[in-house]
Amino acid sequence: MSDNATIDGLAASERIRGVLAPVVTPFKDDLSPDTERFIAHCKWLLSQNCGLAVFGTNSEANSLAVEERAMLLDELVAAGIDPARMMPGTGCCSIMETVKLTAQAVDHGCAGVLMLPPFYYKDVSEEGLYRYFSEVVQRVGDARLKIYLYHIPPVAVVGITTGLVERLLAAYPNAIGGMKDSSGDWNNTRMFLDAFVRDRHGDSATGWATSRARSGNDLEMDTQTSFDVFVGSESFLLANMRNGGVGTISATANVNPGAIHSVFAQATTRQEAVSASGPRRTGDNDAALSDLDDQQQRLNIVRAVFSNRKFPSMIAALKQAIAIYTDDPAWAKVRPPLVELTPDQARTLSEELSAIGFRWRK
Repeated sequence: MSDNATIDGLAASERIRGVLAPVVTPFKDDLSPDTERFIAHCKWLLSQNCGLAVFGTNSEANSLAVEERAMLLDELVAAGIDPARMMPGTGCCSIMETVKLTAQAVDHGCAGVLMLPPFYYKDVSEEGLYRYFSEVVQRVGDARLKIYLYHIPPVAVVGITTGLVERLLAAYPNAIGGMKDSSGDWNNTRMFLDAFVRDRHGDSATGWATSRARSGNDLEMDTQTSFDVFVGSESFLLANMRNGGVGTISATANVNPGAIHSVFAQATTRQEAVSASGPRRTGDNDAALSDLDDQQQRLNIVRAVFSNRKFPSMIAALKQAIAIYTDDPAWAKVRPPLVELTPDQARTLSEELSAIGFRWRK
């Protein structure tokens, strides 16, 4: 265990940005994780310039045992997948389980961890949440640790507040890397951007004019010390980037990664050009991205198909789509209490994707 000075006294490591998928987890007939399919899907996502937020909500992470998550992460690393392209979900109700998974991710050299708050007890105080995250940081005790707080009140109910972030950043400025906002409320995301991104950099464009290095061919690593905001839906991708956000961790990146990354990459190029052109005027940043609005709308149309409430869950719809486009019916399986699409629902999904001209990128 290390004290604050040891943990936070070292230079901040590189920061991750771009498009990441909360990778869906395939299961065998006995409901055990299908490691072979899991690794193959992760490699395909990487080939589409998409990073890996394994063990997120759409990974059915909270239906997985801690040992299963640990095994799958070990298998990914053993398969040669670069840990710097991964942000595993490690948040559990138990501090000890969170510490175990987080320490494993740090030991492997993962770019960061995506951490749910402890979500069973409701109406917990900010003080209680602060103690939880503080305890995790102290027990992991490693200067390489980067925690991305996971705000998803529609599922967890327990949320992340600006007051909590402020306290954590004051105590552990190098251990708290940022957050994923899956509230589905752009005003909430904007609140965090205004509080911790725009105010720090002076305006939304400044955060893009930083020294970066490439990690493989997908994610960009940002060496500045900052609080980085990811949106939980690509529907808010351009809005997030216009206001200093760094990308998206989105369920539909499992099936549409190339198109989502294309919007991110084009937006990044335009914003870098604005930063390099000299003094900026109000509106320059927005104008640089205006011609991407049509592409953003196409992303929204794809997402709307998968989030339609006529399907039992977005997770089941995503898995069914993978089953359809890879011609591998085993992909459709989910763990209870989730249920698969019925044959009629699967047919509807296929027809709706065909109707919008959706194409699977091989």
